[in-house]
Amino acid sequence: MKKKLLAGLLAAAMVFSLAACGGSGGSSDEGGSDDGAEGKEASEVKVGIVTDTGGVNDGSFNQSAWEGVSRAADEFGITVKYLESSTDADYIPNIETFVDEEYDLIICIGYQLADALKEEATANPDMNFAIVDDAANADLDNVACLMFEQCQASYLVGYVAGLTTETNKIGFVLGMSTDTMNEFGYGYCAGAIDANPDVEVLQANANSFSDTAAGKTAANNMIADGADVIFHAAGGTGLGVIDACKEAKIWAIGVDSDQSVIAPETILTSALKRVDNACYDEAKAVLDGAFESGVKTYTLEEAGVDIAPTTDNLTEDVITAVNEVKESIISGDVVVPKTKDDFEGKYGAGIYKLAE
Repeated sequence: MKKKLLAGLLAAAMVFSLAACGGSGGSSDEGGSDDGAEGKEASEVKVGIVTDTGGVNDGSFNQSAWEGVSRAADEFGITVKYLESSTDADYIPNIETFVDEEYDLIICIGYQLADALKEEATANPDMNFAIVDDAANADLDNVACLMFEQCQASYLVGYVAGLTTETNKIGFVLGMSTDTMNEFGYGYCAGAIDANPDVEVLQANANSFSDTAAGKTAANNMIADGADVIFHAAGGTGLGVIDACKEAKIWAIGVDSDQSVIAPETILTSALKRVDNACYDEAKAVLDGAFESGVKTYTLEEAGVDIAPTTDNLTEDVITAVNEVKESIISGDVVVPKTKDDFEGKYGAGIYKLAE
């Protein structure tokens, strides 16, 4: 019951930012008159999003992606729509729905859709595709791979956690262990240790981006072990982490978007990954006839990643320290590890435990 209530509250809290939503899909058509892709008027240009199993109301990167294309719809008058994937079996049918409807751009949200995207992009070489968090299809001429230096954002929130903890125990809940997702863990642990060499990072892999119960259980175990700050990089699973932290009256750290709206008195900060900006950029590029394939990487220097602008729960000392370390990352004085070898070369083996 709590899981359903939390999901309902999130959807209500976030609804103002969604142009449209529905059980399995939603759309927004604002109309327009400017010439767009292939001589089309803007209102005729169609951009579709296929979510992973976290769904469009995950409060994380699926929702952020939808907000990005919805902003493009508002500004340019293009037509946008999302299709939600309940299981991985929905990926190809959802993509094929947009293919059949001759969408100008199909954006797949998350590396879990990489195989489905490859199949459909290969079969439809004259259509444009993009994918978030996967570069495996960068060799395809019709695929834009939208990548992020998430280790930099997670380093910043790890730094915050290291400075904020009073027990010297903090937590990290991962949605799934992959090279891309483990970048969050390397950055978080590195930032926490650099801020506080005495800190211990408790870690758990929920192995799902849509299991709020698993997220809550993992967080409760860490709370029982003394953690007073817990970061999640787990999509919809992270809602359970936030719920556990709220009940225990400890700090949670959000991911991908500014999640303070979910629990303003519980969210210490969030690691931002500007999926909204990336999807907005791709929608605009298609409208302008300027779509380009290949890898596009968003970094801290260009505000592609960051910590949330909401700072109500951060002390002035912490804000100052984080701003200083941000400058050090941008200048290259601090190099954030993003691989196991990078991390263990500086911090030693056995500290980050989820990469195996």
